[in-house]
Amino acid sequence: MEALVAQCTARLLLQEKVIQSLSAEINQLRNRAYSETSPQLAQLHEENLKLKYRINILRKSLQAERNRPTKNMININSRLQEVFGCAVKAAYPDLENPPLFVTPSQQAKFGDYQCNSAMAIGQMLKTKEQKVNPREIAENITKHLPDNEYIEKTEIAGPGFINVHLRKDFVSEQLSNLLVNGVHLPAVGENKKVVVDFSSPNIAKEMHVGHLRSTIIGESMCRLFEFAGYEVLRLNHVGDWGTQFGMLIAHLQDKFPDYLTVSPPIGDLQAFYKESKKRFDTEEEFKKRAYQCVVLLQSKNPDILKAWNLICDVSRQEFNKIYDALDITLIERGESFYQDRMDDVVKEFEEKGFVQVDDGRKIVFVPGCSVPLTVVKSDGGYTYDTSDLAAIKQRLFEEKADMIIYVVDSGQSVHFQTIFAAAQMIGWYDPKVTRVSHAGFGVVLGEDKKKFKTRSGETVRLVDLLEEGLKRSMDKLKEKERDKVLSAEELQAAQMSVAYGCIKYADLSHNRLNDYIFSFDKMLDDRGNTAAYLLYAFTRIRSIARLANVDEETLRKAARETKIVLEHEKEWKLGRCILRFPEVVQKILDDLFLHTLCDYIYELATTFTEFYDSCYCVEKDRQTGKVLKVNMWRMLLCEAVASIMAKGFAILGIKPVQKM
Repeated sequence: MEALVAQCTARLLLQEKVIQSLSAEINQLRNRAYSETSPQLAQLHEENLKLKYRINILRKSLQAERNRPTKNMININSRLQEVFGCAVKAAYPDLENPPLFVTPSQQAKFGDYQCNSAMAIGQMLKTKEQKVNPREIAENITKHLPDNEYIEKTEIAGPGFINVHLRKDFVSEQLSNLLVNGVHLPAVGENKKVVVDFSSPNIAKEMHVGHLRSTIIGESMCRLFEFAGYEVLRLNHVGDWGTQFGMLIAHLQDKFPDYLTVSPPIGDLQAFYKESKKRFDTEEEFKKRAYQCVVLLQSKNPDILKAWNLICDVSRQEFNKIYDALDITLIERGESFYQDRMDDVVKEFEEKGFVQVDDGRKIVFVPGCSVPLTVVKSDGGYTYDTSDLAAIKQRLFEEKADMIIYVVDSGQSVHFQTIFAAAQMIGWYDPKVTRVSHAGFGVVLGEDKKKFKTRSGETVRLVDLLEEGLKRSMDKLKEKERDKVLSAEELQAAQMSVAYGCIKYADLSHNRLNDYIFSFDKMLDDRGNTAAYLLYAFTRIRSIARLANVDEETLRKAARETKIVLEHEKEWKLGRCILRFPEVVQKILDDLFLHTLCDYIYELATTFTEFYDSCYCVEKDRQTGKVLKVNMWRMLLCEAVASIMAKGFAILGIKPVQKM
């Protein structure tokens, strides 16, 4: 049904563009007022009337589709934009692409939503030498609002703001729909493929705190796009190729000469890397052998390939320990995967005349970019530029991606801008058709506001960070004496939920473009916008029904049969907040800023607290504690909040627990 609605909307917009075009032509002819144009003018008027008749039929068809029941949550903001879009076009048919601004109201006294288009339309009319008061424009827009199921009433405030009040029965029905059918959105990504490139550690080096952000942000983005119905390819573009492997393989041959028959016991790959690097820097003979190993690796010598695979496997095992702990899913596709494709990429750029030779290097200048790409080094080797060009081409042509997102630190922004511009220049993709984005992010800082390091100045190992998180989480739980009320199994589940949830949330709750200060004390604080607070809040909400002896079957039955009453101002505020979830998801799909979801979940939790403090869900005898009355519609509101929070946590990669 959603697909049918989309088709209907698209046809409607197309017809309206034709009407606007014909109307403009009619006005031009009228202004010229030549007698010989009269037949032409009459013909155009006739075409215009026919199109207006067809557009009215389409509008009715669209409204009929909108009114059909759906199991999905609807984006109220989007629906209101459509309603006001129709009103603006009806009120001002001669305006081309009139501005449309519909946003949730910040204060209850201004209604539930606001349409703020009147002032901008006033500016457009001013350029056409038509002076109209914005309040009059707002009144004209409201007069042309089509019949709809969403709006109870509108009010005009200030210089021309249109305050929109939603119908209570509409909000109540949407909440019931959510409770009966679950948290589902229309599959906006149906038949569309997204490639997300994230994490990307280097083989033979340990993952450190610098990999934390890409891994957490990338995983959450993948979950978001999967929730929206996209096919998501999660790629780990590991650094598994290059000159450093020559020294690692040469060192492996010396330290474990029987590596071809006996698996070498490389316990500490970081120490192994440092040993080989020291030899590479100090032993000339070893350095020569390392370069020979690189040549043999590139020519795919079987013995050298085995050594390379052994080193990659040791790294992979260490990476997977972290990925398993944080519940990260990735397909490894490192730089080595693209080696065989690089010759063709360079050849294609040469054939199209984009390659210049500079001091033995082959470079590509891209219009609008300050630094050229180096596609072949002076020694004939390839570069990161070459492998990234080969990667984007493979993802566009072989994976047939509709969208590619690179979750890489903001320090690489110029590099990716140049890669994307080069791919457009050579004709690999059109940005109007295929979305290719660099989702950059800032660095992790210590509490001294400098790059996060150990006391000795070393980069913080990610595995150490996670272990510290587990320890701090357990300390916090014991401080609250949770170990006295939870079983050993429940305590461990709570420990992992809080530790990993807090680390993820502390990252995701900040605007990704900003640096953020890593502080266990702040992230484990159960006050304010933290995972600790939200996990405790969620557990409390889930416990309300359990403590009132209301089981899941009773809640399911009530969801089908009980009308959700929204008479109290806090019930109304909570109901509207719950239904904003699809708007929040759509905004993040558009701009890739996940902190918006964190802000929304926190707002939902605090709005719930206001509701719970003002509205009795369960009425008990003050002396005995016996349940006297259960206000079932309020229990259903609790359940709706918990369902939305659970879905939000799932997108963020946070695992709540039933008891904490």
